[in-house]
Amino acid sequence: MARLQSATAAAICALVAHSNALAQDTDDEIIVVGKVLYTDQVNALKAPTPIIDVPQSLSIVTADQVAQRGFASVGEIIDYTPGVNNSQGEGHRDAIVFRGVRSTADFFIDGVRDDVQYYRPLYNLEQIEILRGPNALLFGRGGTGGILNRVTKKGVIGENFSGFQASVDTFGEFGFQIDANYSTSDKAAFRINAMYESLNNHRDFYDGDRFGVNPTVEFKLSPSTTIDLSYEYIDHERFIDRGIPTGTDGRPVEAFKDIVFGDPEENFHELEAHLLRASLQHEFSDNVKGNFSAFYGDYDKVYLNFYASGYDQAATPDVVTLDGYIDATKRENLILSGNLVGEFAAGGVNHTLVAGGEYINTSSDQDRFNAFWDTTMDDNEIFTIMRPLNLSGGVGVNASGVPTTNSYTTDLNDDTRVNIDVFSAYIQDQIEITQWLDVVVGVRFDSFEIEVFNVPANETRTRTDEEISPRFGLILKPQENVSVYGSFSESFLPRSGEQFANINGNNNALDPNTFQNLEAGVKWDINPGLSFTGAIFQIEQSSPQVADNDPATLDVIDSKIKGFEFQLQGQVTDRWFVSAGYSYLDGEQVNRLGPTGLRPRELPENMFSMWNSFQATDKFGVGLGLTYQDESFINNGNSAVLPSYVRLDAAAYYDVSDNLRVQVNVENLTDTLYFPHAHSTHQASVGAPLNARFTVSGQF
Repeated sequence: MARLQSATAAAICALVAHSNALAQDTDDEIIVVGKVLYTDQVNALKAPTPIIDVPQSLSIVTADQVAQRGFASVGEIIDYTPGVNNSQGEGHRDAIVFRGVRSTADFFIDGVRDDVQYYRPLYNLEQIEILRGPNALLFGRGGTGGILNRVTKKGVIGENFSGFQASVDTFGEFGFQIDANYSTSDKAAFRINAMYESLNNHRDFYDGDRFGVNPTVEFKLSPSTTIDLSYEYIDHERFIDRGIPTGTDGRPVEAFKDIVFGDPEENFHELEAHLLRASLQHEFSDNVKGNFSAFYGDYDKVYLNFYASGYDQAATPDVVTLDGYIDATKRENLILSGNLVGEFAAGGVNHTLVAGGEYINTSSDQDRFNAFWDTTMDDNEIFTIMRPLNLSGGVGVNASGVPTTNSYTTDLNDDTRVNIDVFSAYIQDQIEITQWLDVVVGVRFDSFEIEVFNVPANETRTRTDEEISPRFGLILKPQENVSVYGSFSESFLPRSGEQFANINGNNNALDPNTFQNLEAGVKWDINPGLSFTGAIFQIEQSSPQVADNDPATLDVIDSKIKGFEFQLQGQVTDRWFVSAGYSYLDGEQVNRLGPTGLRPRELPENMFSMWNSFQATDKFGVGLGLTYQDESFINNGNSAVLPSYVRLDAAAYYDVSDNLRVQVNVENLTDTLYFPHAHSTHQASVGAPLNARFTVSGQF
């Protein structure tokens, strides 16, 4: 347990209540000065603050919780987090719906933007932070409904330890992880995390593997200066499965639950990434601290896939239309950022001031070729529905019995070369007016400059957006363990979108989409190990569109998503840990004519999750969990539906010794057929049946 160097126990209790032993094995890293918790571990809040004093909803999942719950992906963590749900991500990327706002780019590593579309590993993480609500001031563009930040493990000076984890599941998937730390002196430590996974699941043809290695070194240059250097290599290959079609009732056709609507050989994803991270923390004085970081990421990704694009159960129930494409992305990100955090008294009140800046340069080349069938001379072909489809390696027999062959080199969909420069500056002041009232005020400036060269058209377009993102919050503390807060923030998203696809046509003339966030909530630390949080919120989007009747003018379309959520987390007793969350979401699509009466896609009205861990004896413990997701629409036309579902999960573990644990995690205890998410009308994912993962972990 970290050594505390101040008597501000309330701040530590607030953090422990939310993060469940966040600071394990980090001796000498936590220093409390005044009311602000300082740590040399970079995290999403820039200036680590007691969570009870943060005017927005957030959830923290520690590495210990990841291991105990058997989480193997970001998506599995999202299943047990209120206010957020998963989207399919076309089978090749993490895709989260933050409070009804879909995103594939609001991901961060150690507080630095990580915007490439891929499945993010968990092997080298200290914790995962999921922030909902207003985030623009600290993170810039996007971040409308929330962000997910992964905090990586760093070297620990003064300690030597090694750990491992090995697992295998009933589908045949297996993996291995190591975590080793070596303190080379009283001023330096080297740490390496590595993993290998051989992938498998319940769907035909699904396979792949994933390898990751992350060496990192920490140097204590002086009592007040620490530097961390890190390199991470990721190599990931996997089969892409985009699910099954929906029928005349708009629901996934259960009879197709075992059929893969793809090509065994030409549905795959490959990613190779090199990530370099450097961070410097320096304490200028007892009350002023600086954090400076540099990040370079080199990503090379390609994926190709066939998927069901059309199905008419009433007219042609035995055939399906397949479409497909190959998509390649090469991206380099250079991100330089820094901020100063200071505590001081002025005007008779206490201030915690955060001021910082960021520079981002992104070079992104992407191209896409559509499928091209020699029988239809376009990207669609019709096949008879069977298991498996009569298709392999791009060669097959269509529904008319005619041999057909696909080419991925004939029909170029797009080819763009993108360069982006972003300059940002922000300042925030958390002002302690009295012991029971804090005010948060801040503002961020972003200059977002993009240049897109459209190769087929031999055309270059540019656009520069300069946006101001304000933030305001109030925190009332009727007593030390209770806060009531309200917050307001604005954010924006350039018209080039999350992945900078293009600014062609009218897009380079359109201002960004803008978002206003309102949130009010309560946080209650029931006891030092148990906390309750609740929030009500509203997100309003304004989207400028070229007017239909006069292209020289704009229509501004406003839409809203609103809802509320709560979370209870912590130790109910010494032997019982609980994490429970509920969210209610509501929204309506709006067009130029006003409200449409249609609900946004993948916006479940109700979601609920609960996980209980019971320590039966000093060596034996069990866990029981439940996730519920209400019915939602697959498409914006509201003609296709994801049915509601309940899934039960369980776990049991036994400590053979102080250094060795055996564990089993069981998913879908009742063997329920369910469809957790989708990408479009005829691409609904099939949830896994009853399965178990067996794990051995320990230290040596």
